[in-house]
Amino acid sequence: MTVKSALRIAGAAAAVGIALTAAAPGTVQAAAGRGTPTCGTDDLRISFAERLGGGMNHAGGTLELKNATGHTCALRGYPGLGLEDGGHRALSTRTVRGSTWYADDPGNHLVLLEPGQAAQANVAWTHTGTEARAGSYLRVTPPAARSYRAIPLNDAVDFGELHVTAVAHRVPVRG
Repeated sequence: MTVKSALRIAGAAAAVGIALTAAAPGTVQAAAGRGTPTCGTDDLRISFAERLGGGMNHAGGTLELKNATGHTCALRGYPGLGLEDGGHRALSTRTVRGSTWYADDPGNHLVLLEPGQAAQANVAWTHTGTEARAGSYLRVTPPAARSYRAIPLNDAVDFGELHVTAVAHRVPVRG
């Protein structure tokens, strides 16, 4: 790894509040004293574990980011989100980090995922039709990743505004 690429990775990590250290060339690891690699987009199966509806035109869901590798990997922080239309073209989106209509933000903590284990994040939006974006797909970028996976959404999102919690092993939905 060159000094320039290490600085670029460190700058990106600082922007999302994740501590990273350089290891072997081409390897980035979560700094937890464990030498656990960061979960990349290709390491995870990403889907909605459940969709949520509520009064006052609120909608949302619990995202599941499941470790599909044969080794432990780490996540820390908030997933990046974006909307796409039916042709997979990006739509104007604004993401707000913190608590959502459905769940309290668990905070920014390191989450270690063993093979087959999943982390969650809660996503919420309104769909009154006010300057709504017709989101056919939701782009989900895992924390510290550079690529995303698009999953079906099929809902209108007012102002293109999505609210999301940090990842945690479990993000309880308010009952």
